[in-house]
Amino acid sequence: MAGGEGDTKPLHIAMFPWLAFGHMLPFLRLAKIMARKGNRISFISTPRNIDRLPQLPPTLASLITFVKIPLPPVDGLPPTAEATSDLEGHEILYLKRAYDLLRQPLSGFLSNSRPDWILFDHAPFWLPAVARELGIPTVFFSIFIASALAFTSPPADEEQDYRRSAEEIMVKPKWVPFESDIAWRYFEAEKIFSMILGDDLHPNEFYRFRQTLKGCDLIAVRSCRELESCWLDLLQEMHRKPVFPVGELPAPIEEIEGDGWRGSGAIKEWMDGQKWGSVVYVAFGSEATWSHEELTEIANGLELSGLPFFWVLRTRQSSDDSKLPEGFEERTKGRGVVWKEWAPQVKILGHDSVGGFLTHSGWSSVVEGLQFGRPLVLLICYNDQGLNAKLLQQKGAGYLVPRDERDGRFTRDSVADSLKMVVTGEEGATYRIKAMEMKELFGDTEKHDDYVYALLEYLETNISRKL
Repeated sequence: MAGGEGDTKPLHIAMFPWLAFGHMLPFLRLAKIMARKGNRISFISTPRNIDRLPQLPPTLASLITFVKIPLPPVDGLPPTAEATSDLEGHEILYLKRAYDLLRQPLSGFLSNSRPDWILFDHAPFWLPAVARELGIPTVFFSIFIASALAFTSPPADEEQDYRRSAEEIMVKPKWVPFESDIAWRYFEAEKIFSMILGDDLHPNEFYRFRQTLKGCDLIAVRSCRELESCWLDLLQEMHRKPVFPVGELPAPIEEIEGDGWRGSGAIKEWMDGQKWGSVVYVAFGSEATWSHEELTEIANGLELSGLPFFWVLRTRQSSDDSKLPEGFEERTKGRGVVWKEWAPQVKILGHDSVGGFLTHSGWSSVVEGLQFGRPLVLLICYNDQGLNAKLLQQKGAGYLVPRDERDGRFTRDSVADSLKMVVTGEEGATYRIKAMEMKELFGDTEKHDDYVYALLEYLETNISRKL
């Protein structure tokens, strides 16, 4: 069945995320919630990406089918690269070119399997036309939160985005009717513009968003009304089609309570030896790209703070930029750990020794931190993270490390002072209290699952008619 009790036929839902694990993993978490209600999911991606996804629980293995479509070769794209984490930033353009070439094989799969709905990401702006020819209704599932999505893309009645410079994405868009300071800072805006331009033959990110929003039948957003009610309403007004929040997709109970420490006993042993609420957990995702200078300031800031820390340092960099300051690990030995392999983030954040989370503001990390009531210290790296951080700052749920607004530079002192203030300082008590308040929302898995079930009920009701 789809959502609640009854004799309704299970849905067959296809899913097609962009080739980044920050996209694939939220899609997979949504797939699991949908499959728990008996619906069949065809999860479509490339072979190497599917092989790197978490193993399915036995109860869902028969309901979620992984569909492997080989990624076409493209000049400039390394033959083993199938995700953004496999590439340097300047190479992602080639991945988009290869991704767009999946149109024909994806069309073939959809034609043969005839799913009831397809949920897709922002990148395949061409997919609504493909699905329309086959009579398959479409849902754009935005892993970007409602405020970021509304900020990024203009309303349906505007043919083009009027913004043509970095300065114009540093202020509230003209289509936002209420007060908001959610916007990129100068150094973020400059980087965003350099990343989204594309080339003469391939569309930029803003175009992909705009065409996807225009072409889809329905919009689903990783958000909830308790956090972004006005933004969700605005999205529906802007695009004149149904907008459904699917909740924040927090880690499920079985992931929290299960044996997630397997293979990570050394991490648990170290954390068990720390005082309650004393440790700074540091993680910037697997795709953060810091310069050598920035990495040095982060490391020295951790050292200056005097706080215990556990730093999961995973970068896609192979150059000297990823090297830590000489002697850093030796000087902080015992008080801090630098872990350069995969680590069970949900289990770490759930450990009682963690007193703060230094994060890049990737929304999955934000959700997992607030799910356990961990106060957030925000040091953004790229993309939507700056908009996420502004919302968190607006809500009092995160503290932005001070940095130069023009070039984005930050110092070891600003890192150290931010950590001490938020984790142990008297002034930072407001962030610790707010994080515990947010735990009531982000930790309520049933509330967030109910958002997904409401969407499923709509999909079931509207399965047989054109929207």
